[in-house]
Amino acid sequence: MQHSSFHSFVIIWISFFISMCLEAIPWPGLFDMLRPSWIFLFLAYWVLALPQRINICTAFILGIFWDVIVGSGLGVHALALSIVIYIIAFYYQLLRNMAIWQQATIFMLLSFLVKILVFWAENLFQNVAFNSQYLWGGVVNFILWPWLYLLLRRVRRRFALR
Repeated sequence: MQHSSFHSFVIIWISFFISMCLEAIPWPGLFDMLRPSWIFLFLAYWVLALPQRINICTAFILGIFWDVIVGSGLGVHALALSIVIYIIAFYYQLLRNMAIWQQATIFMLLSFLVKILVFWAENLFQNVAFNSQYLWGGVVNFILWPWLYLLLRRVRRRFALR
């Protein structure tokens, strides 16, 4: 079943909207450190799957939305996502051919990088303390990546997104 470019655009942005809703859901205090980076995971999948459509500009826009959702300085997540998505887009052919557990490992490390870049950028504007416990979210990203990958691949194939 072939869909137009507009339908593909809508389906992809619905998935981004879902990731933003998941990002906005509050977690109990002790479990907040285990919060996965939903926006990063969804964006990473779409950059791997459709690098000609989803790129650094998309990452910057989603990063601005992420800043608004979590209430951080405007542009902090946009900068971090843009840098990390550039790395993924640059190496997308290599990443696509890796086993899913290897991808999960690399995305865990890249999610650590996102958190460190966010800390660094926020530290430029205000004095913030680095809490290494928030890196546990990267481990949760490692666990979630295979499941999210399979789910979004099914969506992409079901709607024949190209």
